Amino acid sequence: MHAAPRIRIPVGVLGSTGAVGQRFCALLAEHPWFEVVWVAASGRSAGKAYGEATRWMLPEPIPPSVASLRVRDAAPSETGDARIVFSALDASVAGAIEHDFAAAGALVVSNAKSHRMDPDVPLLVPEVNPGQLDLLSRQAFERGGIVTNPNCSTIGLVLALKPLHDLFGVKSARAVTLQAISGAGLPGVAGAAMLDNVIPFIAGEEEKMAAETRKILGDVTVTAQCNRVPVLDGHLVCASVELEREASADDVVAAWRDFRAAPQELELPSAPAHPTIYLDEPDAPQPRLHRDLEGGMACTIGRLQPDPLADWRFVALSHNTLRGAAGGAILCAELAVARGLV
Repeated sequence: MHAAPRIRIPVGVLGSTGAVGQRFCALLAEHPWFEVVWVAASGRSAGKAYGEATRWMLPEPIPPSVASLRVRDAAPSETGDARIVFSALDASVAGAIEHDFAAAGALVVSNAKSHRMDPDVPLLVPEVNPGQLDLLSRQAFERGGIVTNPNCSTIGLVLALKPLHDLFGVKSARAVTLQAISGAGLPGVAGAAMLDNVIPFIAGEEEKMAAETRKILGDVTVTAQCNRVPVLDGHLVCASVELEREASADDVVAAWRDFRAAPQELELPSAPAHPTIYLDEPDAPQPRLHRDLEGGMACTIGRLQPDPLADWRFVALSHNTLRGAAGGAILCAELAVARGLV
């Protein structure tokens, strides 16, 4: 176990009033290592108390310690000396703002796509590729840096693939996603568009899953089809995999059930005890029943079957705004602290 910091590390949240920003604020309010000292959002919110500026959408109450903070402009000169900055900014503005904060000396941990594919920026899922944190040393910032977490659907897929890749090798994967409406942010997909409907298109999602998986796992070919479905939270991935080495069903299930990695070894505060959970029930996993297992930080897997066009097929579920966004980014920051990078 890595020793916890002696005092809580001051952190800030960019894009704090949106869906992922609210998740950051809720998860960080009682975090044992981090203390939210400022929140930032668009100009129309700046100057207001966070509780006044935010249309709070989570079922738990807004944390009082965050509600009383004054919302600031998204500029390093406005936000003090936070050592870690969590970014929930829209990609249309994230790139330059995140660069400015890193140049000012902060470790920026971003949920935006803007820097994900930069060659010197870690695209990090802590259980899957912790070594990518070494890329921080290649960045041109004097003290700060940028770390990104992947797209929410990519995170669930690579968590399911990693144990198989380690033990048997994964040549290729085919994925069909059924993605929750919360993945579209706030205000999200118009309600009438999702009633009695599935939308078989999410802009850029299929390309991101293929490119991001390759950056994370290496030479693995992924093809994806992505669909928006009327589910509040939780992305399902129906996947088939072609392995490099033969594996029985028992071998595959054992790989998932036995999987542990750096966050579990270090006992990081946000790390699930079991990052990949296999359920035997024939109709599992289901978003409503299983998305919150391990605090929403696990990938829950089921329905393993032989695949005549590959080797095996299965269904994987991950919580898109917890593991796939704010919770995953916080875990990235915890790993950076444990590695002495903050």
